Amino acid sequence: MKIHEPVSVLIPAYNEEKAVGPVVKQVSQVLRAAKIQHQIFVVDDGSKDQTALKARQAGAQVISMGENRGYGASLKAGMRQAKFNLIAILDADGTYSPEELPILIELVQDADMVVGARVKPNAAIPLLRRFPKWLLGKWANYLADRKIPDLNSGLRVFRKNIAARYEGLFPNGFSFTTTITLALECHGYIVKYHPISYARRIGNSKIRPIQDTINFFSLVLRIVMYFKPLKIFIPLSGIIFMSGLALGMTTWFYGLPFNSTTLFLLVASLQIALWIAITGLLADLLVKRGR
Repeated sequence: MKIHEPVSVLIPAYNEEKAVGPVVKQVSQVLRAAKIQHQIFVVDDGSKDQTALKARQAGAQVISMGENRGYGASLKAGMRQAKFNLIAILDADGTYSPEELPILIELVQDADMVVGARVKPNAAIPLLRRFPKWLLGKWANYLADRKIPDLNSGLRVFRKNIAARYEGLFPNGFSFTTTITLALECHGYIVKYHPISYARRIGNSKIRPIQDTINFFSLVLRIVMYFKPLKIFIPLSGIIFMSGLALGMTTWFYGLPFNSTTLFLLVASLQIALWIAITGLLADLLVKRGR
């Protein structure tokens, strides 16, 4: 019989009294059946209902945030309490199947993180989130230089000692999963993706489609600026350089007077492009020296 690493399971919850109990019980049953030593924390993020009570009745340890601090803040609090190095996270709303946990734990034995990628045909991704999710994925794929099947899945297993390196980058909101995915991908850690289904949630969603999508895009940009600045600086430099060159060629082609304003704009664009390129190279050097 294969002996697995013990795992600390973190379940962030905010007003999830309808689903949290069954989720905790199923997690416990699945891990006991797989003979995986574990502890289960439900992090109650300032719920106004009976989330904490239902979680305790189901056998979980409850960490109370006291007030609504956010998904990422809950996970960070749970990581600090976790006694095992292997961390598994899943949502309290019934969307992720705990049956996948033993598979993810098996796969992480030779990886740094395993993500449950919601790519199976029956994955119930809400219609309003499908296009932003697809667009965000394309943006992240370009910046990370790798196809990422699911950037922000809430079902994953990772190592606490690796995640702790980036705790200062982890936001308090829903972007925790996006951040840890990009951080590990951009720093060359081994990240695996395991296809899973995604069920309809029990209760009401806490996602704000427009605001959270904008936040996700800006977060991806900030993270890649931190880890791979040349992916941003070099294209930006090229755009400014080509704009200045196009201005000069247009002036020449149409026989327009090459006055001081045109010359100033052309020289300024070339200088800005050069400054951005140099800044990007220096930023990239600092990132590599800091690894």
